[in-house]
Amino acid sequence: MSIPKNRFTKVLVANRGEIAVRVIRGAKQQGYKTVAVYSDADRDALHVREADEAVRIGPAPAKDSYLVIEHILAAAKTSGAQAIHPGYGFLSERADFAKAVQDAGLVFIGPDAASIEAMGNKSASKIRMIAAGVPCVPGYQGDDQSDETLKAESVKAGLPVMVKAAAGGGGRGMRLVHEEAALLENIRSARSEASNAFGSGQLLIEKAVIDARHVEIQIFGDRHGNVVHLGERDCSIQRRNQKVVEEAPSPAVDDVLRLKMGAAAVAAAKAVNYVGAGTVEFLLGKDGQFYFLEMNTRLQVEHPVTELVYGVDLVEWQLRVAQGEKLPLSQEEVLDNRFGHAIEVRLCAEDPRQNYLPQTGKVLRWRAPVGEGVRVDTYLEDGKAISPYYDSMQAKIIAWGEDRETARARLLKALDGTVLLGVASNRDYLRAILATEAFSSGDFSTAFVGKYFPQDKIAAAVPTPQQVLLAAVALYLDDARRLAEEHGLAPEMIGWHSSHDSPADFKLKWQQREYDLEVSSHDGRVFKTLLDSAAVQLEVVASAAGEFRYVIDGVQGLARYARDQDALWLDAAGAIECFVDRTYAPAQVAAAGSDGRVVAHSDGKIVAVHVKPGDVVAKGQTLVVLEAMKMEFQLAAATAGTVETVSVEAGIQVKGRQLLVQLKLAG
Repeated sequence: MSIPKNRFTKVLVANRGEIAVRVIRGAKQQGYKTVAVYSDADRDALHVREADEAVRIGPAPAKDSYLVIEHILAAAKTSGAQAIHPGYGFLSERADFAKAVQDAGLVFIGPDAASIEAMGNKSASKIRMIAAGVPCVPGYQGDDQSDETLKAESVKAGLPVMVKAAAGGGGRGMRLVHEEAALLENIRSARSEASNAFGSGQLLIEKAVIDARHVEIQIFGDRHGNVVHLGERDCSIQRRNQKVVEEAPSPAVDDVLRLKMGAAAVAAAKAVNYVGAGTVEFLLGKDGQFYFLEMNTRLQVEHPVTELVYGVDLVEWQLRVAQGEKLPLSQEEVLDNRFGHAIEVRLCAEDPRQNYLPQTGKVLRWRAPVGEGVRVDTYLEDGKAISPYYDSMQAKIIAWGEDRETARARLLKALDGTVLLGVASNRDYLRAILATEAFSSGDFSTAFVGKYFPQDKIAAAVPTPQQVLLAAVALYLDDARRLAEEHGLAPEMIGWHSSHDSPADFKLKWQQREYDLEVSSHDGRVFKTLLDSAAVQLEVVASAAGEFRYVIDGVQGLARYARDQDALWLDAAGAIECFVDRTYAPAQVAAAGSDGRVVAHSDGKIVAVHVKPGDVVAKGQTLVVLEAMKMEFQLAAATAGTVETVSVEAGIQVKGRQLLVQLKLAG
């Protein structure tokens, strides 16, 4: 292993979003000058303003900017940066990127290209781990990638199996298959998604370890032959094989098992002469047996929980090791440092009620939580647009405590204080997960979401009568405040009547449901209505722009809201909901899809078009495949009919609600 001869002083961060902000701040704290790179979509982003310098690298799509090695190297040359930190995602696990950086005479703040290549392909790394004596899940990781071979090997391994992209991660190109009849469909779907996400359609098959936990070990190596592990993280709470909640230490790992798994992870790292931060991921069975899954040759999304529990700064360690220094702590010192518990949740722009559909739009209001033991990694700001070009994760909210329950309670409170209005998010979903008895007990597996949060249960949730009335009151107060500001009225005039109080009519829409309300108001403070045969009353005790305090049934609460034309975003009574004010709107059109129009459900890129004019299609048949925030979505016909027009083709970018296919309805 070669050690850099000259120390670098300026670091370019080849990434965006919260990880770019995290690395830039960490590098500046250590005295380095920093350089950001940005696409056209990120020209005014927080990471650009946090850095000492910034260089444009291309248009908004990642394939034209953040994924172009030549653009990153040119930015380093232009800015005079001597080292490049890849963050995670994008080019971080590309061996050709690490090699290109080093060939350009720059320092790559990460492992050598040979290590990345050895562990970057799941099939190749599994073969290497078997040779190194690391426990691995039975399955197939061969070169024959024909559908027939993969199907036969799946049957041979024994269903259920995991079909996995060999070159990727993050749950993309991954399918759990229980029935032999569904194998071919899932193999082809996984290969397509893997090709689009990672540029490789290679797959491997693994026997599914049912009711296992996903436990990973943080490892760190230097150029002096030292490798240590910094304990484990439990990442079992997942949906679509993507992590939702992470914590350290794992509730299922004791000191003896920790040492065993740590030793296996260190052996895996030494087998490829690993340098820098990395993570070895395992499946942990109920019987205490663990199996190698993969190695991520980069800093992980969930690295903050390890930092909080072990009292280290992993970015600082990365910079020190990249300078040729030895690891700051020995293995014994690392383990002696462990104290307390930390839990992290990923705040994503997605709608759990609509099968986690990615969301785009303008952030009307963002407030990060504060409190004892609370940390927030994000790039969000008021007024910024969440685009369809990048990942749906917008922030990481982390809480530390002396024990697990303290950390959990602090994180619950932190989520209550997290405000994201303007774009649907999974905030309430995250809070619901943390509040379950199953999570509180620590006794769960990767089946947690499917067991406790099935899609039909999530989709069936609706606002409470109190929340609907709160939305109407927010509209009332907002209109009154604007009227007062426009005409110079004193605040005490809001709600004043020259005669007796009279009710106001409100028509609010929430998704496909409409609420017709007759709300009576007294002095602009006390509001009453009848909803779902129940009388609801609240009193406004204080108000300001964008929020008000209220009392319902003797309990005081805080409502926060933001308006964007007819849309009202309300954060109150434990949930964020979006209502549409249709009080003066024209009559509704037919239900979505019933008119034969197939439209994009969000901004994104067309991956495939499966029909042409004249084709006869059945209800539920997939017509178009749309990629949004790195996920593929099958857009199907809502009704049977004949294709009249197809307005798009594969490869083009589309906007939300854009017409894709027009059907002539059958009959």
